[in-house]
Amino acid sequence: MQVYSNAAFIEEAGDVVGYELALDLRKDSTVDAILYVYEGAPNTDGIHLAGRITGKKLTIEGNWTEHLIEYPSKKELVQTHFIRMAGMLGSSALRGTISIEGLVTPAAIRLKHVEHVWLCRPK
Repeated sequence: MQVYSNAAFIEEAGDVVGYELALDLRKDSTVDAILYVYEGAPNTDGIHLAGRITGKKLTIEGNWTEHLIEYPSKKELVQTHFIRMAGMLGSSALRGTISIEGLVTPAAIRLKHVEHVWLCRPK
């Protein structure tokens, strides 16, 4: 898999923020992807997305189902967000936009090619 990331560790807060995208590019121009969204505590499960690549143009999309706990009632909440990413895939970076329904209006992103997903990096 090819991994692209803009994840960063914020030392003062002890949090990881950003996105990582692991791509499995298939010979038939389809793409299987796992998106990691870091907003403090890492999303260790990843979000499975599917898409296509034509030349260097990548488009992936899918649904992210979040299981949250409401406090102080401790009631479980389930939220589903439609995710769409589109951009140009190069050997050193992915540049494009990401849209997460209900959370992020289309935002420009630049993810650099890295060797590992942040959670799997050797220490």
